[in-house]
Amino acid sequence: MSNQTVNVLLTHDERVIPVRGVYEIDGAHTSVEFVGRHLMITKVRGRFSDVRGQITIDEEPTKSHVEVEIGVASVSTGNDDRDAHLKSGDFFDVEHHPTITFASTGVKPLRDNTWELVGDLTVRGTIRPITLQVDFDGGGISPMGDERVGFSAATDINREDFGLAWNVALETGGLLVGKTVRIELAVQAIAATKAAVS
Repeated sequence: MSNQTVNVLLTHDERVIPVRGVYEIDGAHTSVEFVGRHLMITKVRGRFSDVRGQITIDEEPTKSHVEVEIGVASVSTGNDDRDAHLKSGDFFDVEHHPTITFASTGVKPLRDNTWELVGDLTVRGTIRPITLQVDFDGGGISPMGDERVGFSAATDINREDFGLAWNVALETGGLLVGKTVRIELAVQAIAATKAAVS
């Protein structure tokens, strides 16, 4: 391992951000989870383990860009029958739509280390704009000598906007599966280039 230490952080307009460059998402240390309502009373949490993509940090942070691809077949909720149903034509239809993608279209600063990330989310062949609130969680050098940065993000979406409309009406009123889904991300990414590091 090299003794050289390269700082992956800099200060821009009194905000700590990653240095300019390309960062490859580390799927093994990244969590993509969703939370939905079941029977209108409990929350069910699921996750996707097959995640890849790039975060490109520009010298002007608002020009930065994010692209993510998720393998839908990697969905897991802790219940095999439920996972099989989610992969079926009632929901994600993995056979015809094996990936979920996100491509950012805009970035703007909010408060402290929080940013607003706007982009196009594609699920089951349907593209809709979404807005994520993103926190930059920091960066540093790993024991392997590579440079890493971390982000967390969240948003709420209406699953029916993406064609995931399957449901069952309950005799007591309401629906078996809630329409609103919470998306929660914890992303770790490895620097692929070292640009503007001084």
